[in-house]
Amino acid sequence: MEIKDGTKYAKIHSTDSFGTVDGPGIRFLIFLQGCSLKCKYCHNRDTWDMQGGEYQSLDSIFNKIIKYKEYITPNGGGVTASGGEPLLQSKFLIELFTRLKKENIHTCIDTSGMFPLTEDIKKILSLTDLVLLDIKHIDSNKCKDLVGFSNELELQFARYLSDNSISMWIRQVIIPGITDDEQDLIKLKEFLSSLKTVEKIELLPYHTLGKHKWKDLGLKYDLNGVPDATDKDVQRAKIILGLT
Repeated sequence: MEIKDGTKYAKIHSTDSFGTVDGPGIRFLIFLQGCSLKCKYCHNRDTWDMQGGEYQSLDSIFNKIIKYKEYITPNGGGVTASGGEPLLQSKFLIELFTRLKKENIHTCIDTSGMFPLTEDIKKILSLTDLVLLDIKHIDSNKCKDLVGFSNELELQFARYLSDNSISMWIRQVIIPGITDDEQDLIKLKEFLSSLKTVEKIELLPYHTLGKHKWKDLGLKYDLNGVPDATDKDVQRAKIILGLT
């Protein structure tokens, strides 16, 4: 695989100029290629491999965004970097977000937060207006079984956001029998109540719409037999978390 300067090029899976669910307002979405987690429920399995996607230049991505500036900014929208896991390409995001801030464009990152707080990570967070933080599982052992890693780093990440006045929306996928245990949800509620900058908590119902991607790649889907989350499942979790 050709390696290019990570400050000037990024591996991109896709982009979308009309995102409405990944941050406030209308957003230009950048789905960066590559992910280090192994989430059993991932509906974008094709984004994991860093050899996938295509290189796009900083100038190219920035110029695409600027074309939509007058369209996305009036209603409080902006740019969201998602994935995959966007923080794997933090040097590129530092350069891109630096340019976006000069244009007064709202910046957002959708991440698992499972990263050591290096200087690069701290730098990109200083340029980020909002973090969509996906708490994989509040129980560390269950988290490791579900995504391949324990949750210490992402909880430290959440505390860093809180301590440094960085706004966040918390996301958790409600997977029947896996992330919806009452005691786990109570523990999650207690943790979130200790954070100072949580603006919103989103419970995302587990679904199997991306299951075919695993099959297309010749891979086993480990959650076969787990039903999609229903509205009732999500409502129950909201009640436990005190969101109703």
